Amino acid sequence: MDSDDKKFSKRVLMGQIGAAHGIQGQVRIKSHTEDPLALKNYSPLTTNRPGLEIVIKKARLNKTVIVASISGVADRTAAEALNGVKLYVNRDQLPETQDEDEFYQADLIGLEARFTDGKKYGTITAIQNHGAGDILEIRPVRGPSDLLPFTKKIIPEINVAEGYVILELPLEIEVKEDQVFD
Repeated sequence: MDSDDKKFSKRVLMGQIGAAHGIQGQVRIKSHTEDPLALKNYSPLTTNRPGLEIVIKKARLNKTVIVASISGVADRTAAEALNGVKLYVNRDQLPETQDEDEFYQADLIGLEARFTDGKKYGTITAIQNHGAGDILEIRPVRGPSDLLPFTKKIIPEINVAEGYVILELPLEIEVKEDQVFD
């Protein structure tokens, strides 16, 4: 998670604008929604650029990206200036998840990581994915952050409503007594 994402932890990253498409101001957008075209339904989208909001006027699917027309963007030069802009919505605009094993990343960031005996280990500060699955970054009360696979074996219980996850660390991660708190 980069610094833009950390500043706005209750915003959910929905997509990112890529290259310009054609000469009439259209852009390519990599959507992170289950249905890529659903991104249009969340307009206006906030961005990682202060004061910039994006309204998608029209969108169509082109292979793995959306090709979109954006309000106020009429030519290729203006479209090129948006390359790399991240698109967000506030968490409260999203529907609740239907599956008990499905979560928005924004709901997990900030949760306390506890052991089964209730002792606090740390806080989830980020969720990363470099292609092999989600990885939780947990900042212990003391010491450097740990990167742990986000699996049922390591995180067997998640209680978003009460603000914690249960953590079962693998044997190879040694926990020092001064890292655990009641």
